[in-house]
Amino acid sequence: MPSAIEDIEDMVSFDDPTLHERQSARKSIIPRSRKKKELLSNEELHTDSLIPGTQKIWMKTWGCSHNNSDGEYMAGQLAASGYKMTDDPTQADLWLLNSCTVKSPAEDHFRNSIKKAQEQQKKVVVAGCVPQAQPRMDYLKGLSIIGVQQIDRVVEVVDEAVKGHSVRLLGQKKDGGRRLGGARLDLPKIRKNPLIEIISINTGCLNACTYCKTKHARGDLASYPIEELVERARQSFQEGVCEIWLTSEDTGAYGRDIGTDLPTLLWKLVEEIPEGAMLRLGMTNPPYILEHLEEMAKILNHPRVYAFLHVPVQSASDSVLMDMKREYCIDDFKRVVDFLRDRVPGVTIATDIICGFPGETDADFQETVELVKDYRFPSLFINQFYPRPGTPAAKMEQVPAHVKKQRTKELSQLFHSYNPYDHKIGERQHVLVTEESFDAQYYVAHNKFYEQVLVPKRAEFKGMMIEVDIYEAGKHFLKGRPVEDSKPFTPSIAAPLQKGEVSGLIEEHIANGIQAASRPSSSVVSIGSYTLDREVLKKLGIGLTLVAAVLAFIVEKLY
Repeated sequence: MPSAIEDIEDMVSFDDPTLHERQSARKSIIPRSRKKKELLSNEELHTDSLIPGTQKIWMKTWGCSHNNSDGEYMAGQLAASGYKMTDDPTQADLWLLNSCTVKSPAEDHFRNSIKKAQEQQKKVVVAGCVPQAQPRMDYLKGLSIIGVQQIDRVVEVVDEAVKGHSVRLLGQKKDGGRRLGGARLDLPKIRKNPLIEIISINTGCLNACTYCKTKHARGDLASYPIEELVERARQSFQEGVCEIWLTSEDTGAYGRDIGTDLPTLLWKLVEEIPEGAMLRLGMTNPPYILEHLEEMAKILNHPRVYAFLHVPVQSASDSVLMDMKREYCIDDFKRVVDFLRDRVPGVTIATDIICGFPGETDADFQETVELVKDYRFPSLFINQFYPRPGTPAAKMEQVPAHVKKQRTKELSQLFHSYNPYDHKIGERQHVLVTEESFDAQYYVAHNKFYEQVLVPKRAEFKGMMIEVDIYEAGKHFLKGRPVEDSKPFTPSIAAPLQKGEVSGLIEEHIANGIQAASRPSSSVVSIGSYTLDREVLKKLGIGLTLVAAVLAFIVEKLY
């Protein structure tokens, strides 16, 4: 059984390089790809080799888009360091399991995956909210852990796990005593979808909901500076992305810890969005969006922002909301929805409801039923309450299991009793095509209101803004027929990366930066992380080709 080590710096063995030697050799500024020309043959090293960086890794992520973003960053750093990411768990030497602690079933899947990996003699590294919140759980004993704010050190942890060591990095990122949003945003990543960039704008929240386990893992609010988020968006567009998702535990609280706010960030980001590309806002709780309603309505009406907002209500009973410590009443929620529906015609409001929270009476539940009847939410996430260990709600008197199940069933039946999109049939819409449907029969696009529109699976449509006529509506989708005389529009300013390709490496920065700089409207030349004034270059008689050649030469020599 490998020994448990609290942090990687605590471990020293005779054969290992010193910490100084390791850090110097790793060149920690930007990880690089292992160049094919450095290999002496096409043969792969044996998978039982203990040389870190030669193994195959399978990664599984559960949970929210924030967790998915963390997973993309971890995959990118591992691939850039030489590890091979595989979609086949049986072929992998190591399983990296990125967990979610919101619901008991998600943690059960995580725990079962650990057991399955161990039965197959796979090495295991765990990440995400479960081990961050409860690192001393019995089933995590002896496993290496990557904390939610330590994902920039995933290569170090995997290196040590490959060698049989157990390493746990659970610390917080701080600057002068102030907690930071997390790891750097310019790290290499492998986007699950090369057309979609997920950007975490902050971590943690300002609430203390009695049912929430995520708070134990993500902590209090910590926001990224606006300039770092804008730069990340800019780089993403230079890599062919045409849709950006903003995510966090509560986007509405963004900036309160650093003296700014969400609308200020959004207006800055909107300036960077190319024509035809789109921005999607993440979940926001009612308390922190109330004071920004006027500005939020203006932003949601912007042609390059989806008129979509996810605002969880959880219950329509003020008594239950008080027991949940949600810090708003049902009238606050209604004010948010009513205001946005009035000022943003057609806006999609998605919400969440918990059925069977401790102390919820039949009368409380009926208030929630009436809310759904009145508002007929087109997107509704219904969750049966699961007590999470260590939360105040777990100690409250529980609603009987059969009652929770019945209430969940009743609300689900109500939700499926109405069709929110029937009135859309016959409309002509512009939609952005970004994904493939689960059954692989269609491409998935979204209209201005982030409603899912299925379109014919033609290769030329992927990543395009196209015009369609809506001819069919289902409970969760529309179907669109492409308008014959309409030409697809390309929103991307550069060719998208290939699936599995690493984002954020210097070589890609240079190539994509040159392409972006050729746009006539740009007053600056962006090459990698360098920004140069176009007029200054012109006066000095320096062309883009020369700048690119010099930087490419430097990169080749250094890496």
